Amino acid sequence: MKPTLQVRLSQHLALTPQLQQSIRLLQLSTLELHQEVEQMLEANPFLEVDEDSGTAFDAPAERPQAADSAPARDDFDGGDGGGDGADNLAEVSAQEFGTTEREDWENGTEGDDFDGIRETPGAGSATDADGEAAEGQERGAPALSLQDHLRDQLAGMRLSADDLAAVQVLIESLDGDGYLADSLEEIAEQLAEMLSLGSADAREELADRLQCALKWLQSMEPLGVGARSLPECLTLQLAAGPDCPARQLAILICEQHLELLARRDIKRLGALTSADDDLIRDAQTLIVACEPKPGRPFSNAESNIVVPDVVVKRSGRGLKVALNPDVMPKLRINDLYAQAVRGQRNGSAGGLSGRLQEARWFMKNIQQRFDTILRVSTAIVERQKSFFTHGAIAMKPLVLREIADELGLHESTISRVTTAKYMATPMGTYELKYFFGSSLNTEAGGNASSTAVRALIQQLVAAEDAAKPLSDSQLSQMLDEQGIQVARRTVAKYREALKIAPANLRKAM
Repeated sequence: MKPTLQVRLSQHLALTPQLQQSIRLLQLSTLELHQEVEQMLEANPFLEVDEDSGTAFDAPAERPQAADSAPARDDFDGGDGGGDGADNLAEVSAQEFGTTEREDWENGTEGDDFDGIRETPGAGSATDADGEAAEGQERGAPALSLQDHLRDQLAGMRLSADDLAAVQVLIESLDGDGYLADSLEEIAEQLAEMLSLGSADAREELADRLQCALKWLQSMEPLGVGARSLPECLTLQLAAGPDCPARQLAILICEQHLELLARRDIKRLGALTSADDDLIRDAQTLIVACEPKPGRPFSNAESNIVVPDVVVKRSGRGLKVALNPDVMPKLRINDLYAQAVRGQRNGSAGGLSGRLQEARWFMKNIQQRFDTILRVSTAIVERQKSFFTHGAIAMKPLVLREIADELGLHESTISRVTTAKYMATPMGTYELKYFFGSSLNTEAGGNASSTAVRALIQQLVAAEDAAKPLSDSQLSQMLDEQGIQVARRTVAKYREALKIAPANLRKAM
């Protein structure tokens, strides 16, 4: 076949590198954006931190936190510019061992966080009902870890060097909840391999020393630390209190019948323990008062704090929406390098010109990212005004398409903007996706938001009789009486999303 040359016309959509970067920056969270900026600062010499701020994400001290204005453009203006185990144990440095899974203790219902809601009462950006800024927690001094707290106690104990080393090893083996991550046998086996212990006597002596060290560890504060299971953790705490029939029964239940207590099976507990109902209830009160996770007070709360991208404040009878200046990078073009590139007109700076253009694109795309977040957040606040007055129960149905049509953006763009972006409001801090919810039919012919229905279910459960908790069918019937048509299975799904236990587990004993 004779080769021929043909000309064809076609249309196709091509994503330029600048547009690809814009889309990628838009879907990044605050932390991911921070990492992206740091990488760009290292890779591109034309990009530098604004001199007015210490780091790329520090807010300048002289900038007022205006609630009704967009971020200043100046910050983004590219412009131009083998021995005995007991003897060798003391020489072993502390190291961490693996963790094992453990079931958490549940008392009826769990926390109230659901569907992306992240409340940060200690965040300085949250505001009270009067619209004034609430005082944030002091965030300067580092929090004392559980291991440091235990080491401080260990320093005051008169133990031999080998015993101190053994307790230290167990301290380093604790997980974040204060439980011993590995069994003593596994820890002893790992230490024996590290110390090259071959004789059975040396390994047995090492295991005995660790067993003794565990008793020292479990005698420390907080009570329950060093436990290997939930029953042992609760038992350690109960054993430290004054002796009484209720406490003895509580210890027995924790050791043998904790599962029955979780199921509220008071009849079975009474039959197995020969205790009356009142004594069982007293024992339950003692158990509930225990801390199932002794290491929780020492957990790093800073890592759970969500930094909001948008701040909503009350202004008279209305609301003001503003970007959080603390999350906005303070970048600029290096004027010296930019002038040097412009001075080379003979084309010798071709590669450098590309890096300069890359820096300008990067700052422009960051500016566009925050502008889009602000536009979407403002539209959300405008649609959900009643939420900021009456709470989640007044949330209106809202889908991504409505905001997309209003702002002239694509639905996928709204999805990127509302993912991993947070809004600080007088009601708390929420992910932007929290304000979107499907609609449910009502008898009046209108629609109710699924978020509002969940909030109503939470209110009904909170007001129920503990002796006769509401079943899913009863909740569905009560919602229907208020004009909201919700099936029983939908109520069960919403209840699980709210982390509310079934009716049989909410029943008071």
